[in-house]
Amino acid sequence: MKFRSWISPSSSVNAAADHPFPPLKGMFPDDASNFSDLPSSTASPSLFSQETNSLSSLQSNLSLLTLPSVPSLQNLSPATLNLAISARCVNSLNPRNAHVTFLAMHNNLLYAASSNEINVFELINFTLIDTFNDKDPSSGSAKSVSFLDGKIFTAHQDCKIRVWKLTPNKQHKLIATLPTLEDRLRRFVFPSSYTNVRRHKKKMWIEHHDAVSGLAVNENFMCSVSWDRCLKIWGGSKLRCIESIKAHDDAINAVVVGKDGTIFTGSADKRIRVWAKPYAEKKGKIGLIATLEKHKSAVNALALSSDESVLFSGACDRSILVWEREDSANYMVVTGALRGHTKAILCLINVSDLLFSGSADRTVRIWTRGNQGQFCCLTVLDGHRTPVRSLVASPAESGGVKLFSGSFDGEIKEWQIVVSSSSGS
Repeated sequence: MKFRSWISPSSSVNAAADHPFPPLKGMFPDDASNFSDLPSSTASPSLFSQETNSLSSLQSNLSLLTLPSVPSLQNLSPATLNLAISARCVNSLNPRNAHVTFLAMHNNLLYAASSNEINVFELINFTLIDTFNDKDPSSGSAKSVSFLDGKIFTAHQDCKIRVWKLTPNKQHKLIATLPTLEDRLRRFVFPSSYTNVRRHKKKMWIEHHDAVSGLAVNENFMCSVSWDRCLKIWGGSKLRCIESIKAHDDAINAVVVGKDGTIFTGSADKRIRVWAKPYAEKKGKIGLIATLEKHKSAVNALALSSDESVLFSGACDRSILVWEREDSANYMVVTGALRGHTKAILCLINVSDLLFSGSADRTVRIWTRGNQGQFCCLTVLDGHRTPVRSLVASPAESGGVKLFSGSFDGEIKEWQIVVSSSSGS
């Protein structure tokens, strides 16, 4: 299989065919000095001066070299939109000095996956209240955390999905591993339950056979994606795997699901694919709706706009592509690119009509949409010493947005973001 490369748009490494999953070093380098050649900005993140705009223009040229046919959409400035932004780092955590691979928020708790363990913090005072899965290093890196029906789901490099429950004393108890033993026993005697994963080796189709790279939930189901190129759907009270699809030609790195059940997957094969049930068949199987092709390298991150009419995709080609619904163009068409990052895009989230992007260039950029489909880069947040691997955000009670960013050196930063009219309203 192929390692997911975010350092160079064209680089890839082939793993030995008999490896059950790639070593951690292939995806998350241990030495921060690998990124010492990256530019480091010392400008205040809350200021967007002419000097910053000039630097952004130069950085955009790197993306233009990769995708010259895609127009740039970041033609607006905060002044044009009559906006003022305040962005400041208000806290910094470094719980285990290990790679932060995923961040999630739920019920006033911050979940931070670092190596094989998941650390849980109270959002009010940032007290570490629990660390779970820390006694199982064989599970490999924890790659995603999701929540459904009062349960916590974690995806791991050992090809498994673990299910946890929060106890009254705020500890996390393991209650199941997917696929469950019951699901395996009811299928193992049937030859149709097995599929070839490589020469002379079979696995049950209900289980992943490579690292589970992402989870996404809808109120009716959960979906998982893996470096084994498959998309799996889990549902029902017994959390059974109800469907498995060979979704891509290379490892799948990202998945998001809409409120209507539409699933978007992004892969190292440079493609984004859209999946849904036929409109007339509520109980039918999920099928391929569209294949979106424009990126020139591995797709690492996906995010949907608040109304789910726009899809954002980030890749190793340094660009964030903007896709919009257009029925005459096979579901979605790319309308342009957001440029400025100098290295691969590693994570994307959309909250309160703000798009946040984290990159291997060690920065976070904040984007907003203006008139006629044009975008504005409101500011650039720097301060991380290594690539920004994960972002999570939510509207703050006092107004604005509370953002958390996690990087490869284990640092988690909290940012307070407030966007207002420059006239004071």
